[in-house]
Amino acid sequence: MQVMFDAAPIAPDIPLQQSPEFERALAATRTPHLRTADGTLILQRSFGRVMVHMMTRPRADLPDDIRQTARAIGTKSPVIIAPDQPMLLQRIGALPLVSPATQASLDLSPDLQDLRKNLHQKWRNRLKHGEKQRLRVTRQNMPDDPNHWFFQAEARQQLKRRYRNWPLALTLAYGRENRSHAKLFTAFWGKEPLAAILILRHGNSAHYHMGHSKPAGRIASAHTLLLWTAISWAKSKGLAQLDLGLIDTEDGQGLARFKLGTGAQINRLGGTWLWWSPITRLLRPLARLDRALMENG
Repeated sequence: MQVMFDAAPIAPDIPLQQSPEFERALAATRTPHLRTADGTLILQRSFGRVMVHMMTRPRADLPDDIRQTARAIGTKSPVIIAPDQPMLLQRIGALPLVSPATQASLDLSPDLQDLRKNLHQKWRNRLKHGEKQRLRVTRQNMPDDPNHWFFQAEARQQLKRRYRNWPLALTLAYGRENRSHAKLFTAFWGKEPLAAILILRHGNSAHYHMGHSKPAGRIASAHTLLLWTAISWAKSKGLAQLDLGLIDTEDGQGLARFKLGTGAQINRLGGTWLWWSPITRLLRPLARLDRALMENG
């Protein structure tokens, strides 16, 4: 399904978690949040009487920039910081909580022919297989329906594989508040949907938000066909990159291979840290001991 609002103005490239599109979805779901003077988006969450502030993928080059932003919140409560890139936050008294994760990102600057040439051979073979299956592929604005088969299948998949995505209410709000920025790509065999992926557009980027394939869809390489269709669409809109999300080469090797098969590059994020003045002053020596964990992941 084509929509007349597809060609929205392109904003500067920033992570999804810091984007105005994400902020609009937070506001629509009444999720507590704030923006600091430097433009960093901060989520707020209460644990009993304790208010925790969460800073996810802020654009900062130095630990001192992170500290300045944390202080700008104007609170004595804990601040959870997940930087966009590796940095030694123990220098500002932060404590490491989780070692750095790895993200996959596909550069869309090459022309479409070169993007296809850059696919790994096995991935390209699966794409050719999918293209021969006579599947009908559609693109539409994400349905604002929590009972849609795709969302129900995703919920069951989360339970089975023991992972968590956004709350469904937040995903639906993203689509409502950002007209044409949430695209559902679906592969059909006749009238039967075999697979679907949801792509969220933000600024000058797109983000692979979730996907599901039925057994028949896996046999028909439907997921591969859909992702290539999404790559082609994002390229046609002049977007700079497709964020394929986090990859786990230990517990999620199959999905990691699938994402990296597109020719995506891996980017190491900055881990998760706790910055809280009363505690960090006391435990700063312990943070030095954990430095190797955060540097070597």
